Amino acid sequence: MTIQHTRGRNAVAGAVTLSLATALWQLTGAAPAIAAPPDGSQSGGKVHQVEARVKPILRIGQLQFRDLNANGKLDAYEDWRKPVDQRVADLLSQMTLEEKAGMMQITSFSAATAGAFINDRHIVHLILRDSVSGRALALRNNQFQQIAEATRLGIPLVFAANPRDHISDTVVFAEIDATGQWPGTLGLSATNDLELVHAFADTIRGQWVAQGIRKMYGYQVDVASEPRWNRVQTTFGEGPWWSAAVTREIVLGLQGRHVSPDSVAETIKHFPGDGAVWRGLDPHNAAGQYAAYPTAGSLFHYQLPPFQAAVDAGTSAIMSYYNSQINALDAVQLPSSWWQSPTQQFEEVGAAFNKTILTTLLRDTMGFTGYVNTDSGVLGNTGWGVQNLTTAQRFAKGVRAGASIFSDNNDPSQLIVAVNSGLLAEAELDRHVSRLLEEMFNLGLFEQPYVDPDAAQASIESPSALQLQYQANLESIVLLRNETRLLPLRAGKKVYAEVFAPGDRAAAQTAALRALLATDPAVTVVDSVDQADVALVWLRPTVFQRPQQDYNEIALGSDTGVDVAKVQAIEAAKPTILVVNAVNPWVINAVEPNAAAVVATFDVKAAALLDVLLGRYNPSGKLPLSFPADQAAVDNNAPDVPGYLESFDYGYTNKVGDKYLFGFGLSYGK
Repeated sequence: MTIQHTRGRNAVAGAVTLSLATALWQLTGAAPAIAAPPDGSQSGGKVHQVEARVKPILRIGQLQFRDLNANGKLDAYEDWRKPVDQRVADLLSQMTLEEKAGMMQITSFSAATAGAFINDRHIVHLILRDSVSGRALALRNNQFQQIAEATRLGIPLVFAANPRDHISDTVVFAEIDATGQWPGTLGLSATNDLELVHAFADTIRGQWVAQGIRKMYGYQVDVASEPRWNRVQTTFGEGPWWSAAVTREIVLGLQGRHVSPDSVAETIKHFPGDGAVWRGLDPHNAAGQYAAYPTAGSLFHYQLPPFQAAVDAGTSAIMSYYNSQINALDAVQLPSSWWQSPTQQFEEVGAAFNKTILTTLLRDTMGFTGYVNTDSGVLGNTGWGVQNLTTAQRFAKGVRAGASIFSDNNDPSQLIVAVNSGLLAEAELDRHVSRLLEEMFNLGLFEQPYVDPDAAQASIESPSALQLQYQANLESIVLLRNETRLLPLRAGKKVYAEVFAPGDRAAAQTAALRALLATDPAVTVVDSVDQADVALVWLRPTVFQRPQQDYNEIALGSDTGVDVAKVQAIEAAKPTILVVNAVNPWVINAVEPNAAAVVATFDVKAAALLDVLLGRYNPSGKLPLSFPADQAAVDNNAPDVPGYLESFDYGYTNKVGDKYLFGFGLSYGK
């Protein structure tokens, strides 16, 4: 059985809802059979085109090979005809301890530091954290690849980045380029359209490959079971099985069924699920270091399904979360044979150092065959549970737990110390380096690490990509209430518009929204509420991390960036379209009841929102999360259970009796 979706559908009639998709996934594990990118196997007689800018080219008959170690002969690792495992073994045998240790680090970099990282520290994994044009990025990546080609063994670089194609928590009112203009990940989930999700992933795959970015720190597939968590915004929501279906299409669209020269290698995060963080507190900070599983069986039942989907789809890598466990908070989650002792279920250390999580669970039980990438800083100030260990000892514990590469670390010296002091044997590094090399060979980087800057720029200016991107924005918008039939808004209305957001953002975003409305001939923008026929209020709150570090605040109010009294006054004065940017499941009971219509967005282009409000697109999105009934529901929620599956009446109910639970969404005429 498969779930059928129709691309570009602008109607709800006949559509498969999230609840049905969820049910089918639970029952069958099935998802649409969608073609993956080509499988660029390194064997099977395929002739590769190679490019060298520093080292010689070896020619054997009509075939070409890069002489990466410049020894004048064809080594096995330089021979693209050979199986990857043979190439890996040959290169590994030629690598020094220092080169192996360098390969097991991945770091942010700058133009000033990259050369030293590559030449002196043997680092080949680099994280991009800036935003430049496609052409500029390709030129820079080529420049650094030439530095890598000139090293002793000519090992190419792997450029990685976090997801960089989505609108963030700022209103984007104008077209700029193809990147950064897709709806947020919650919005992708809200489209209820797996085919679109796959098309999105395939589209950005082509753009990333063209720019030379070959590894993604994403996607973040944690189940958003704790509504106060400040990273709900970049998940696919709270539905474990729906998130699993989305995850599958993300992996297949970006990476393909096998890593190939056409792939962006995926690093799915944050295993085994950061969404169950204690009281929503940030695991980057000491107060938020704990995951909490107070509901028996919740780890396997609710938190792991998206990660299992990623493993089954063949994800190349998985990133571990920062969190440590605190046994006093947890119900039984693990088989008794995995327990540390008869009274201690979890070892209370961060996942990067937890062998039960990375090896027993992920590798031995879930069948993962790729490599583990730690989250940033676990060798420093986010090494929860191992604060008493030296850096060399942390390296040793992480390597033995199952971690292959350490994020945002540019100093491999203490890993070398760990080996030279006997904390680790050099052979223990080999299996981890082999996994990293396997990915690099499969990506085709040893043959062609360079990219065409003109093609890179053209890829992000593609009209078809821009069209699909805008379609995704339209499909992501969710209509929640419209019993007055205020929507779609009739032409000729005078509209007062205001955005509510923290700090200086509110004024700037209000001005931008009004300017955009002023370009639309269907409406007239007015400067005050009393001049208006209709008010458009867009709430864009932000999670407030309380200084007491007791919990995160998601109730709408001054702390989260919403002047509730002013919203209420606008609603009392004029029929109000209330739009809520639901990057968290906010407590909305102070402002929702007196609105004339209610819409949810998830980081979306304002132009797409106006197309929906003005009836140029019939809303079809479905909620990827559940709004809590009130603050008491938030306080009583189990952090490890999705809102729609809570054991009590968790969800907000509006005046017409609809619950704003996962999977809910209306369209015009319904």
